[in-house]
Amino acid sequence: MFAVVRTGGKQYRVAPGDKIVVEKLAGNAGDSINLDDILLAGEGAELKSTAGLKVIAEILAQAKSDKVTVFKKRRRHNYRRKAGHRQQLTILRITQIGDQKAEKKPVPSKAEGAAKPAAEKAPKAEAAPAAAPAKEAAAPAKAEKPAAKPAAKTEKPAAKVAPAKAKSTKDAAPAKGASKTKTSKK
Repeated sequence: MFAVVRTGGKQYRVAPGDKIVVEKLAGNAGDSINLDDILLAGEGAELKSTAGLKVIAEILAQAKSDKVTVFKKRRRHNYRRKAGHRQQLTILRITQIGDQKAEKKPVPSKAEGAAKPAAEKAPKAEAAPAAAPAKEAAAPAKAEKPAAKPAAKTEKPAAKVAPAKAKSTKDAAPAKGASKTKTSKK
């Protein structure tokens, strides 16, 4: 089942077990809240009545969003203002919509978690002996041809050469205060 709820001026499509980040709501982490403003509800492609429907969520945390920089400037008026803002947010997990509750996934214990990787590694180990004879057959071909190692580079980089000075007056920069073009007097 899904529902479309409105909170903080925004609309969110939610289902049991979803996590959403909304504008700040009153409450502490662990509290349950009821989202009252339900706009739409349904199951698959069918829509259901929202009369008497409850969407219950659990507050996971109260947090702040990333910083937003606000910069104002008026050209040619020496007016600049810089300010920052971090919006207050609430992170919610939808626990129940109507009669449908969120399914909690069982968390594997340390003993179960350690047993799974060992079981996954066993099939890979069985495949490795079958590939080993092929590698042994290819090994004599490599033994016949010794691989040459590249020599380490110990050369120093060449010193940079300074550019030559300009020989002609055309290439030289004009003197301070002198103009590039001559003007005729009238």
